[in-house]
Amino acid sequence: MSLKPGKDFLRCEYCETLHFPDVNSDGVRVLGVESERPCPYCPRVNLVHSSIGGERVLYCNRCRGLLIGMDIFAGLIEELRSRHESSEYAGQQPDWDQMKRLVKCPACHAPMDAHPYAGPGAVIIDSCSDCGLNWLDYGELQRIVRAPDHHFVMPIDDDERQRVASCGVPLN
Repeated sequence: MSLKPGKDFLRCEYCETLHFPDVNSDGVRVLGVESERPCPYCPRVNLVHSSIGGERVLYCNRCRGLLIGMDIFAGLIEELRSRHESSEYAGQQPDWDQMKRLVKCPACHAPMDAHPYAGPGAVIIDSCSDCGLNWLDYGELQRIVRAPDHHFVMPIDDDERQRVASCGVPLN
């Protein structure tokens, strides 16, 4: 079986049949071909080629994190949001302690920039603008996809405001 660039299926080189692996419980079609890029969290584990919503991504089978190209990120979110209803759990506050962690880019190995995702979902994502990649921890993509529309804003209480300020995140 071989994997062609940009495709979300495998092709048998002998009989030329196409194989579409099942989508797992995370909504990811794991194509099973290992990439050369390491998971930024799991020691000695390489990410595997996968797809979500027909778009190619890299996925960690251990921690279930996702490496998504910035060039497809917005379109992927839009496509997935069109298939789901919003849910209340997505209105949670982000885990501001994630702003303090160091995540190395699987492509260039430089530190990724941890920042609040600018859209709905209240998640902290890690980005490498040099490589054009976003790292999302397990569950963060679903929080973004299932978040209420952008007009929904959770009020921040004083305790949350102090935690955010301690991480150096400006509040408007």
